[in-house]
Amino acid sequence: MRRLLPVTDMTEPETAGREWSLDELADAYAYPELPSAGAAGAGGEAGDGAWLRANMVSSLDGAGQHDGRSQPLSSEEDMRIFGTLRALADVVVVGAETVRLEGYRPARAREAFAARREAAGQGPAPAIAVVSASLNLDFSLPLFTEPLVPTLVLTGAAAPAERVAAARAAGAEVLVAGDGAGVEPARARAVLAERGLRRQLTEGGPRLLGQFVAADALDELCLTVSPTMTSGAAQRIAGGPAVAVPTRFQVASVLEQDGFLFTRYRRI
Repeated sequence: MRRLLPVTDMTEPETAGREWSLDELADAYAYPELPSAGAAGAGGEAGDGAWLRANMVSSLDGAGQHDGRSQPLSSEEDMRIFGTLRALADVVVVGAETVRLEGYRPARAREAFAARREAAGQGPAPAIAVVSASLNLDFSLPLFTEPLVPTLVLTGAAAPAERVAAARAAGAEVLVAGDGAGVEPARARAVLAERGLRRQLTEGGPRLLGQFVAADALDELCLTVSPTMTSGAAQRIAGGPAVAVPTRFQVASVLEQDGFLFTRYRRI
């Protein structure tokens, strides 16, 4: 692994080219110190005290998936970073379609991060929060029947009552984050922050990430650029409504291994 950016914090020669430890990765991807809820943000507005980062992978030609899944674009080191980002988060926010396509399972406790999580006041593993308007989910899956911490379901106030009841009967906690059937992105992050889940990570899919971007609710993007070409008509990493003016991000760091670029951008 090589650190390409920031240039003011270059990797020491003895660390270049070798596999970084999980502690080194955790330090490189640590969340910033978070302000208290209600404190003014960069634009002067009151914030919710949360930090929402996304973790996505893209091919060189812009595909966010291949045959409906992100795994073909990934690598062993990408999965180590994926696991590290999860281990640093209070909650992992994911869309219902991604849960179905990727076969999501509960987050697990990892001994390598136990002391770090305890020092940060976190539980043994992050909660998974599934965003769904219809709650058309299979509540017999391990995500709902075997979680270390209860799985959360984010939905709107007008969600089908029978599906809300089914989710609760399966042990999930249903959180309302919208006045209609769907979830309002900014409200979703605020609802989670109110529960103390302030270090937030979304793993997509593209539709959910697009909604967070359109709502100006995304603070950081961790993007793996895979040295692959897919062609075809695969989705980009974000889809859905366009923003009136493109949201600007600045590069925070770039790591490289085996042709994969592990980039991190923060909203300006």
